[in-house]
Amino acid sequence: MNEKLKNAILIIVSFVIGGVFTFLIIDGKNLLGLNGTSSNTSGTTGLTCSAKNCTKVVVDESGISEAVEKVYDAVVFVRTYQSEQAVATGTGFVYKQDDKYDYIMTNQHVVSGGDSVKIITSKDVTLDATILGGDSYIDIAVLRVEKNDGLTVASLGNSETAKLGDFVFTIGSPLGYEYRGSITTGHLSGKDRMISVSTTSSSSEDWVMRVLQTDAAINPGNSGGPLLNINGEVIGINSMKLVETEIEGMGFAIPIEYAISHIETLEKGKKIEWPMLGVTMLNTTDVMALYREGITISKDMEEGVVVVGTEKNSGAEKAGLEKGDIITKIDDKTVKNSAYLRYELYQHAPGDTIEVTYLRDNKEKKVKVTLTKMETD
Repeated sequence: MNEKLKNAILIIVSFVIGGVFTFLIIDGKNLLGLNGTSSNTSGTTGLTCSAKNCTKVVVDESGISEAVEKVYDAVVFVRTYQSEQAVATGTGFVYKQDDKYDYIMTNQHVVSGGDSVKIITSKDVTLDATILGGDSYIDIAVLRVEKNDGLTVASLGNSETAKLGDFVFTIGSPLGYEYRGSITTGHLSGKDRMISVSTTSSSSEDWVMRVLQTDAAINPGNSGGPLLNINGEVIGINSMKLVETEIEGMGFAIPIEYAISHIETLEKGKKIEWPMLGVTMLNTTDVMALYREGITISKDMEEGVVVVGTEKNSGAEKAGLEKGDIITKIDDKTVKNSAYLRYELYQHAPGDTIEVTYLRDNKEKKVKVTLTKMETD
């Protein structure tokens, strides 16, 4: 064998030995299993961490058990009674504690049909709850129970920083007590969805909610429970799902920031002061009802709200709105129907002045209206 060939073989062998040696130095512990984990284990760290005391959770093949453990004891089963008969069940979560009490957030529609409420903790302890306040338009109610060692406080996150496709999960009580504490997982499917709902027992949709959308399973009984990010922080309050045979995986949650913005008022047992425009109204699509009121409009008008009458001394009356006027915008925001009108209206407070765009005799007009306070029972 000549000298050149010997040198070439020596160089190749040196490269091979060097590569093996480098691998053992860099990853030898994984190869030998000395680091306590499998060498093929991979994980994802939760990116969103909003609370000051939040610790990021690593998601791997074992699932999200660490995130669930952080919040599990803050979630409760809610049962509402009317004359000592159970009439509704749902979910809630502890969002605050003081020296005497735990404070629980849930949906207003979970507790509105009863005269008393009990909650059951994750440790299966039953506690009497006091309803401090609630509001059907935001669908939030606040309960209070005597402080219990089995309850913890959920960390509140930020839905505004959450991104589409983020991993989310829920803890709730689908179908009642038997399945309390159920975990479902999914993704944040949408933000700022505008969903028309009814705030009364009527099937008529009179309100629009701006909500988060998720494909995590939300079933009857999940209402009022938390929608959580990967680190176990609450970013929303589960409120509803679309129920049709051809629809699957479309649940909705109230953004936590919106709920918190009203929570202090409800804690104090006060009513939220909603503004009033001062009109009775019908949608442009309510053709027969408009006919009975003696109002005829163009059949091409598919959006807008028709003024049927104005209340005495209201902002609408003082601004000169009249029967037959068609309101099309509030502050340049399109009014599709009465539900959207209320939504845009309720972004304001009594005493605020808004600009109303309307049609009269097919001519567009604008007027400033000062809102008054809605009278509540």
